[in-house]
Amino acid sequence: MRVLIVEDEPRMAALLRRGLAEDGYAVDIANTGTDALWQATEFGYDAVVLDVMLPGLDGMEVCRQLRDRGRWMPVLMLTARDAVDDRIRGLDAGADDYLTKPFSFGELAARLRALIRRGTGDRPTMLSVGELRLDPATHRAWRGGTELVLSAKEFALLELFMRHPGQVLSRTRILEHVWDFSYDGVSNIVDQYVAYLRRKVDRPFGDERLETVRGVGYRMRAPDKVADPVAGR
Repeated sequence: MRVLIVEDEPRMAALLRRGLAEDGYAVDIANTGTDALWQATEFGYDAVVLDVMLPGLDGMEVCRQLRDRGRWMPVLMLTARDAVDDRIRGLDAGADDYLTKPFSFGELAARLRALIRRGTGDRPTMLSVGELRLDPATHRAWRGGTELVLSAKEFALLELFMRHPGQVLSRTRILEHVWDFSYDGVSNIVDQYVAYLRRKVDRPFGDERLETVRGVGYRMRAPDKVADPVAGR
């Protein structure tokens, strides 16, 4: 999942970025409200972690303008203010949740997972596609009764596919959601990681779940529908 952190304090931004990257997120940083508004409008983030106290546009106004522009990704607002009125203002501006500084990173990560599950569309706690199961909270995945040993990027890639079974995902879309905005590496990184994932998810089980759609991208094959014996009579 791809997350935007909006935080003007460099040390805090770096700590959040490192922690979320270790959890498998692709993370971008914005240091001002103006930059945050532009990035969150132009790019498809799965969630935004938004500080209230920002130079230029504050977090309240950023959130309000995002909602006015029809951008409905979950927003977790951070603030040093703990007054009830401030929390009410943030929620009324369109925030989905509110966390007061100082906070535990573990709590922030858990709140973020909960927000993403409740985001746009169906986001269950445990993802399941056929014999594949994935638990975003514990970073564990299984095929049938076998637990898969995945790197952070392989896990993030599998999660993206499992959130969109049957849909063709272009290389650009995969790159935007699994790698961060500043990525400037080899151009075939998506193909490489799909190959890595296939070696762990498909090849040992003799069944190809990850399919190549030539000239377009990749797709996780949705489970075959079981014919209704009554309807088939």
